[in-house]
Amino acid sequence: MGLVEKIFEKLLWNSRHMVLVAVISSALLSLLLFVITALDVASLLSHAGDYMGASGEERKALKIEMVAHTVGAIDGFLLATILMIFSLGLYELFISDIDVAKDSGQSSKVLVINSLDDLKSKLAKVILMILVVTFFEVSLSMSFTGALDLVYFSLGILMVSLALYFGSKSKH
Repeated sequence: MGLVEKIFEKLLWNSRHMVLVAVISSALLSLLLFVITALDVASLLSHAGDYMGASGEERKALKIEMVAHTVGAIDGFLLATILMIFSLGLYELFISDIDVAKDSGQSSKVLVINSLDDLKSKLAKVILMILVVTFFEVSLSMSFTGALDLVYFSLGILMVSLALYFGSKSKH
């Protein structure tokens, strides 16, 4: 039974390389999102002249639109970062340490993942930031028709504040 067990365990251990599909896919998606968001930023910058030439209400509307697009760009970059962290973390957990990162001395600043809990924690922090940015982006285009709308908006701000508070408290 020893030979069959040894072969089975080797096959089982090598099956961890299936994670490479997720690693490569996440890295490619991250790259794609970085490129798409950079193109969006370039487009936003090219329309800056429209803002300079506008006046009055048109300028106010353009400003709100530009701020919303800027926040959307931050959102895109954060999502690309999540995918990169996910890709690197899966690789380090299941395949091998990234020797180049360890040798550079930057890995302690960017990515120290020793377990799935570490990976989940890092991803949760970035996802929380995406939610905050998305809330801010949506709040730019909100219109208040009554006092109840303002109360709901205030409760939303309170919830975001609590999420940030408890997110930062978990570090300590």
